[in-house]
Amino acid sequence: MATERTADPRPSIDAALVRRLVDTQFPQWAEAPLELLDPAGSDHVIYRLGEELSVRLPRHIDAVGQAGKESEWLPRLAPHLPLAVPVPVEVGESGFGYPWPWAVSRWLDGEVATVEALADSSAAAVELAEFLTALQRFEPEEIPARGAREDLTVRPLVARDRATRAAIEEVAGEFDVAAMTELWGAAIGAPGWDGPPVWLHGDFHTGNLLTVDGRLSAVIDFGGLGVGDPACDLMIAFTLMSAGSRAAFRAALGVDDATWLRGRGWALATALNAYTCYAAGNPRIAAQTTRQITAALIG
Repeated sequence: MATERTADPRPSIDAALVRRLVDTQFPQWAEAPLELLDPAGSDHVIYRLGEELSVRLPRHIDAVGQAGKESEWLPRLAPHLPLAVPVPVEVGESGFGYPWPWAVSRWLDGEVATVEALADSSAAAVELAEFLTALQRFEPEEIPARGAREDLTVRPLVARDRATRAAIEEVAGEFDVAAMTELWGAAIGAPGWDGPPVWLHGDFHTGNLLTVDGRLSAVIDFGGLGVGDPACDLMIAFTLMSAGSRAAFRAALGVDDATWLRGRGWALATALNAYTCYAAGNPRIAAQTTRQITAALIG
């Protein structure tokens, strides 16, 4: 007997809806053309608005709240970072059947970074290390203590244990289950971060980097911005870099063995999550996550 399918809670988002939201809430941009950015990320539908702006609307409830967080923190972070970031200029409200806040941000020109262009670049790896160093050193008037604000709290790696072990079993036959299980056990068993609170991008992978003329120019999508273990942002070493540039990145950051091991764990966990959720219907994600899992296992 067929089971009843659960209705998809994600709202329908199209150009007509975005046009109505922009025109009614921000009439100063009513004449600016809209152009869908495709492919966008898994969390947001993104439209370019005129020449200088972008509109980002959460696709699902887990992305709700990101617009407000970015609006609060990115204008304060931007002057301290060596690469550009997409500073929000307005936060819109729900309307016309769309249920959540959404954002208008400054458009950043550039192409999404690629492994083909930057994997072997030690210079790019050092630039990314310098970006993370600047982010981690950012000290606003009051840096939130770990756990003080739920929207800024990045949970520890071990919180992903059950989901990651289930994903490892799910991909049996496609990857080395024994090697993944060994790495995962070592990563969550490594000494945890005991330093002062540091800022994290939270989703620091190739798709969130822009380049201009082959050089890094910007870091985008700060929906995962928070305070926690700096190992979280080491996933970029396994999504973008080759062995040589990865070594340059680690040296520039001065990462100890335990933090590097947790970083490999973050890379494995996030890649497995993306692979099991999206790879079957998206060859691009399948290739990216396969590379990330393989690199994490190598170290």
